[in-house]
Amino acid sequence: MPKLKSHSGAKKRFRISATGKIKYKKAGARHLLAGMSSKRGRFLRKAGQLSGSDARIVHRMLPYGN
Repeated sequence: MPKLKSHSGAKKRFRISATGKIKYKKAGARHLLAGMSSKRGRFLRKAGQLSGSDARIVHRMLPYGN
């Protein structure tokens, strides 16, 4: 059987943790930060976790856990 290709966009945006959960960088922390509260900025530093059907889709896009 041939190798499966990983989705290039998913490779750049998601990482699989040691326990198999999908981690991603939260949106909104790139520019226009002056109007944002410092509390909001701190919460955006943490990685988010996908759950449910979204995680299943990303697992299919990354067959070898890139």
